[in-house]
Amino acid sequence: EFNVTRSYLDWLCGVPWGLMSNENFDLKKARKVLDRDHYGLDDVKDTILQFIAVGKLKGSVQGKILCLAGPPGVGKTSVAKSVADALGRDFYRFSVGGLSDVSEIKGHRRTYVGAMPGKIIQCLKSTGSMNPLVLIDEIDKLGSGYRGDPASALLEVLDPSQNSSFRDHFLDVPVDISKVLFMCTANDLDRIPGPLLDRMEIMRLSGYDFPEKVAIAEQYLVPKSMGESGLMVKKETESEEGEEVVEDEQEDVSPLSQYEHAETVPDTVSIDKSAVESLVRWYAREAGVRNLEKHINKITRKLALQVVAEGEGTELNEKSSRKSDSWQVTEENLSEYVGKPIFTSDRLYEIDPLPHGIVMGLAYTSMGGSALYIETQSIRRGLDAEGKKRGGGKIKVTGQLGDVMKESSSIAYTVARARMAELEEDNRFFDENDIHMHVPEGATPKDGPSAGVTMTTSLLSLAMDIPVRADVAMTGEISLTGKVLPVGGIKEKTMAARRAGITCLILPAANRRDWDEIADYLKEGVDVHFAEDYETVRKAAFAA
Repeated sequence: EFNVTRSYLDWLCGVPWGLMSNENFDLKKARKVLDRDHYGLDDVKDTILQFIAVGKLKGSVQGKILCLAGPPGVGKTSVAKSVADALGRDFYRFSVGGLSDVSEIKGHRRTYVGAMPGKIIQCLKSTGSMNPLVLIDEIDKLGSGYRGDPASALLEVLDPSQNSSFRDHFLDVPVDISKVLFMCTANDLDRIPGPLLDRMEIMRLSGYDFPEKVAIAEQYLVPKSMGESGLMVKKETESEEGEEVVEDEQEDVSPLSQYEHAETVPDTVSIDKSAVESLVRWYAREAGVRNLEKHINKITRKLALQVVAEGEGTELNEKSSRKSDSWQVTEENLSEYVGKPIFTSDRLYEIDPLPHGIVMGLAYTSMGGSALYIETQSIRRGLDAEGKKRGGGKIKVTGQLGDVMKESSSIAYTVARARMAELEEDNRFFDENDIHMHVPEGATPKDGPSAGVTMTTSLLSLAMDIPVRADVAMTGEISLTGKVLPVGGIKEKTMAARRAGITCLILPAANRRDWDEIADYLKEGVDVHFAEDYETVRKAAFAA
């Protein structure tokens, strides 16, 4: 009993009752900290600045529950640390990915051997304040087992009207955690239970476009990688009376200029902008920048090896040795450092117009937006033993499609047949041929209703023997009567279309509001058509 009681009193006294860290209410300073570490993410930054402004007007520390949702590698986890720095709050992170024990959140009862409080109370003790920033990572990957449902336990923690009297099973006294700023991260919001999702303010982080990735690489990734590999060191700045003025003047200066080459490293060691652009275009096309960072680290490690080897006079093998005269990594010698390009072209089909029955659609996954082709091929009916035609009126789909996408193909087939009867009454194509529809790549699972209009267009292209424009991409769910219904992920799909060099987009009319919210630079050079019914899609897709 003595040890149990002592442990209980230790934890009870360890909670920083009523202690708050001094919060920063300076908007300019907060903006500078946020911009220092992350490029873009304007929605997140604006929300934090609003949070600071409200706190300044009220003169008190506030709590909030935010959820950052987006594909991997866009900076969800790392931005939380910057937000803590900008607010002047202590930072605590714990991941709930795969967590299946409620006791991790709400603690164990004192009757158990080795009982201890949950993560929330541990966080307050380790940070020493009642208003830290707590990052709950991977909240969409919560487990559930015989020890309870952690998602249900988080309902109390993340409810502003309940968490002012949060009771941990170990402490068993009310603890006010309403001043805590909770930030959660998720890749797929569909996997978060509805009641839990309802308690959070959702902030969607889309992937980065080509110019954004290049800017991030130049301003953040290259200097960081050069520093970590020992090729560069930060310049030492002497403190002077006019230091603040100098800092203000240097705000617009590239972070790379804050570094200088190490003593034994040649001054010409650098990564050219053309090499960064090639990396983004041909090696790292995913929505985030994690893969891009891996390739840049690979380059700097190889440069470090070559610098040290030449300094010591050591011979390297053919693969690792420097082949060009210059130390600068450019587009021409990039393959020496990272190998041959992973992607060799922007599209699967480069010809214009496309072959009959092939149309580009747009998909949205937890990894971001992607462009995918719908392929259809006709199979002419053969004759059976009696000389009668076999088959006809059948459609086969492949490409590891989910149930919803298989249903979309059936709806598209019905709509295409009905529309064909209106356009060309004498056309017996669907009666005389079986159809095989395929969605590359075959190893990637696909599901969702947004390929409906694409499938219908592909079938009509095959039946009418008319090709679809190569610069067209489309998305939208289709109903049995030909209505085009709204879909999600418009921004991500637009970015995927731009990566594929698309200049004409066909979107559902109900998604006009999503299009209006997209940044202007993403809309540049893109002709968009909003369709309420399939007739609009057909006219735009088959326009000469």
